[in-house]
Amino acid sequence: MILEYDLRFFAKDGPGGEKTEEPTAKKLEDARKEGQVAKSKEIVNAATLLAIFAGFSMLVSYYAGSFLDIFRIVYNRIPEWTQYYDGEIPVAVILSGIREMVIRFIMIILPVLLLGFIIPFISDLVQVKWAPTTKPLQPRFSKINPANGFKRIFSLNSLIELLKSLLKLAVIGIMVFIYLRSNQNRLLIILDLPMINAVVMAGQMIVAIGIRIAAAYIAIALLDYVYQKWKFNEDNKMTKQEVKDEYKNMEGDPQIKSQQRRRMQEASRRRMMQQLPQADVVITNPTHYAVAIRYAPELYDAPYVVAKGADYLAERIREVARENDIEIVENKPLARMLYANVEVDQIVPPELYQAVAEVLAFVYTLKGKV
Repeated sequence: MILEYDLRFFAKDGPGGEKTEEPTAKKLEDARKEGQVAKSKEIVNAATLLAIFAGFSMLVSYYAGSFLDIFRIVYNRIPEWTQYYDGEIPVAVILSGIREMVIRFIMIILPVLLLGFIIPFISDLVQVKWAPTTKPLQPRFSKINPANGFKRIFSLNSLIELLKSLLKLAVIGIMVFIYLRSNQNRLLIILDLPMINAVVMAGQMIVAIGIRIAAAYIAIALLDYVYQKWKFNEDNKMTKQEVKDEYKNMEGDPQIKSQQRRRMQEASRRRMMQQLPQADVVITNPTHYAVAIRYAPELYDAPYVVAKGADYLAERIREVARENDIEIVENKPLARMLYANVEVDQIVPPELYQAVAEVLAFVYTLKGKV
């Protein structure tokens, strides 16, 4: 028994060899349709974090006063509730008060929360443009396959994600430590300040730390974006065989295209031979070429080519001409000129009018049409 094998399957990265070719436009377009794009989640997170803290920084005093007002409203109602319910406030009343606090709190911070929704959308839009797809949401067996799960856990990408997480934690820790160390005097006096001033100062310190963390986070995010672009390009690189196969699929298999061309030629030839009996004359080489000419004033202003052929097809045209009593005229130069320059169903060019007209006049004279 003889076993067949393909040496390509022994090459690096499987069939076609190593992936050394840059991804084609079609490859990138297909990846985009599958929801695979070069984008960094860190860019989204950093931009969102910076926008939220920047929003808080402009409204620290307003938020501090608003939060204290909420506290005062609820706190001032406690004596009323206690007196009205004889010292025992029902759970329903307490829950109602908490609900009111939460609603007021949400309404106050709603503008900043909206930033948390708008900024991620804009960040994604800037990175990958607008191209919504539902492909990533479709269930795939590979996502629940334990073997693939272990591969993802212990992959290079997982290691890089771990390093990024450690780097972010380190940055946050260093930023908080440096800021608090340089502002330790403010921390010591915050307890001696009036409530509103203490809340404002605490808010300012939190926002200042948040902005510093976000700024450092952006630097990490930019590095991650460069890495994601590089990784996306590497993941989508193609083997030489894949490039050839894609080109073949786009342009069509040469063998299939040849078959289609042959079928089209055969159909055109059959149509041409069906029209041949309408010709007035067949001009020959005499053996190599044959061109059938017809003059129909109702169709064209000049004579036109009904059929033409070389060698075997020329012989077939002559046979059909004889079967249909069509005159065959030998004119080597004219036959060659017509065959080379005029396609089927095209009129004779002006420079050949005279020569063709003389042949048609000769034929009409023979048949008594003039």
